[in-house]
Amino acid sequence: MLPFYNKVTFFSLFRHRRIMLQGNQTISAFFLLGLTAVSEQQQHIFVLFLCMYLVTMVGNLLIILAIVNDAHLHSPMYFFLASLSFTDICFTSTTVPKMLADIQSQSPVISFAGCLTQMYFFMLLVDLDNFLLAAMAYDRYVAICYPLHYAALLSLKRCALLVVTPWVVCNLLSVLHIGLLGLLNFCDQREIPHFFCDLEPILRLACSDTQINDLTILVIGGAVIFIPFTFICVSYFLIGCTVLRIPSAKGKWKTFSTCGSHFLAVSLFYGSISGVYFLPSSAYSAERDKVAAVMYTVVTPMMNPFIYSLRNKDLKGAVRRLLIRKTYFCRW
Repeated sequence: MLPFYNKVTFFSLFRHRRIMLQGNQTISAFFLLGLTAVSEQQQHIFVLFLCMYLVTMVGNLLIILAIVNDAHLHSPMYFFLASLSFTDICFTSTTVPKMLADIQSQSPVISFAGCLTQMYFFMLLVDLDNFLLAAMAYDRYVAICYPLHYAALLSLKRCALLVVTPWVVCNLLSVLHIGLLGLLNFCDQREIPHFFCDLEPILRLACSDTQINDLTILVIGGAVIFIPFTFICVSYFLIGCTVLRIPSAKGKWKTFSTCGSHFLAVSLFYGSISGVYFLPSSAYSAERDKVAAVMYTVVTPMMNPFIYSLRNKDLKGAVRRLLIRKTYFCRW
């Protein structure tokens, strides 16, 4: 739930701030050009993304339900995993349903208020993914490097703090970006070469100076990405040092294998997001941006349930028991 003062700040932008065009006109909507302009390809894209969206929803919901219903999975590691699955559901739902509706309606129009709303939740959720992956890295670090102190270092209160604090911080950062965007004047160009309202394509439509916006993205946006990523790297370095001290090769592999799923998820997420945010703006490419955005907004949330369930016997067992239980009740 968003704090009340943030709601007031956020929605007041829609009521009181007008984006002025040259010629004293007013922008009321943008046009999302989508992934392609070829109508034959759009139908294939619709079917593909609809299937990917449904797989994402079902996979992440199964993980959440399995963790909630199985007492053996009520531990910090699975608490963070359930939080990540919930975030991925919201994250994908921010962009994909609108894109699917645009393809079917052949009217890819989004209002200015709707564009700001989509950007707000998109930035909020992508930043949350960063912090949740860092929290999961901390969980693995404590479990491997300080196993005897695991319960004390990752108490219920601390786990809740590691999840709630990023929600508050990311909420404030999203409000900041949207507030700065509301101060810009826009030209008569209203076509966004993307399938959702992202910050970089919107800034390229502005007529006024965007130096403050660019600086905010570079400093604050960069910090939101680099600080969790650096924390993850340091955690894995310390984990590696601990694993190397284990005498047997089998023990090393068994210990490090508990990090395999998280390491793969981190590689997939940061590997795709680096194609958009880690390169200078002079190297910006709309096509590259769209491909990278598909990877971290659609592919990564879809793959996370498979990554974490296929390599985890406890989670696979919990999902299996959940499905058997639901099937049993459906028969009755």
